[in-house]
Amino acid sequence: MTLAVLRLSHRIIRDKRTTTHLALAARAFGATDFYYSGEHDSSVEESVADVSKEWGGSFFARFIENPSSFITKWKQKDGGVIHLTMFGIELSEQIKSIKEELKKDFLVVVGGAKVPGFMYQLADYNTAIGHQPHSEVAALAVFLDHITDGKARKIKHPDAKTEIIPTEHGKRTKNHQK
Repeated sequence: MTLAVLRLSHRIIRDKRTTTHLALAARAFGATDFYYSGEHDSSVEESVADVSKEWGGSFFARFIENPSSFITKWKQKDGGVIHLTMFGIELSEQIKSIKEELKKDFLVVVGGAKVPGFMYQLADYNTAIGHQPHSEVAALAVFLDHITDGKARKIKHPDAKTEIIPTEHGKRTKNHQK
């Protein structure tokens, strides 16, 4: 099963850190792929590639020119689409239905500056983490953590060059020579 994330409407000047943080949260919480639309920004792709190289895994960031076409093709391949929006139905009311469909490949869509109207129609689920303004990074992390039952937080990548050694005080890492 693929659990991919699409970030809509990236703006280079305004969103570089947010889009990169979305990709990092997606990776850390179990997504397999990350796509973004809006303005092409190779620095996002390079940052994500650098993290995967150092911390392991095959996670990537890829630019999508036409998000509506991408989503339509995703659905034509029988993939599900979950749109995270504070205007949707609260996650606790949809999580059971979503989990029942987890045999499908899922695309989790998070908005940008202004979410186009087509998104609300294309989504199989318009899901809210809460009904107050909040960060799309936080919404994505909460959603992915719930959908994976927290298991994704424990993933270890065998090809990692650096690994964190959990410690109550201080910071410890282990470097693997590859």
